[in-house]
Amino acid sequence: MPKPDLAAEQHAIANMDWDALEASVAECRRCKLCQTRTKTVFGTGDRQAELLFVGEGPGQDEDRQGEPFVGRAGQLLNKMLAAVGLTREQVYIANIVKCRPPGNRNPEPDEASACRPYLERQIALIQPKLIVSLGAVSANNLLGNTEAVGRLRGKRHYYQPGNGTAPIPLLVTYHPSYYLRSPAEKAKGWQDLQMIFKALSKSTPFKAEAP
Repeated sequence: MPKPDLAAEQHAIANMDWDALEASVAECRRCKLCQTRTKTVFGTGDRQAELLFVGEGPGQDEDRQGEPFVGRAGQLLNKMLAAVGLTREQVYIANIVKCRPPGNRNPEPDEASACRPYLERQIALIQPKLIVSLGAVSANNLLGNTEAVGRLRGKRHYYQPGNGTAPIPLLVTYHPSYYLRSPAEKAKGWQDLQMIFKALSKSTPFKAEAP
């Protein structure tokens, strides 16, 4: 059970509006990542978006600019969205943790746990129709498992909000950095994009070429 002061803090976060939430993140010292960050990386995009992308954590470029997915992986994500007629302004993009892990390592369990109330509140405020986990770190944290992306993608999962509201459909795909390392695998990303659109039940058909 959380300590009383931590429980009170989490209760306060769960009732914040966007402005209060962003201010709280900017001042956060809930874990050791605050000691090495340049900027916190809150999130970006449409705060009423139907589609929410969740990555693992900020990298060097994101830490410097204070915005998620602005490096090479972010540029590829933008291209993938553009291939199906979307911009990053039409979706919302966040991460499991709001501060860069040193050396771009994966967030440690205590770091992800400390940051989770912020992400849970963002999800509650956005109320997305669909969440897309970008990579294993995101998927494992949101789904509470240790499965590899290859075993999770292609299936519909559900994220259970901490406030007890209805589960939200969740799909898993590889992190864009995976495609930078393995360009031959980009077809999998295209397959997942099509599944994302099908899950959103878009009424307008889209036509695009695979990235």
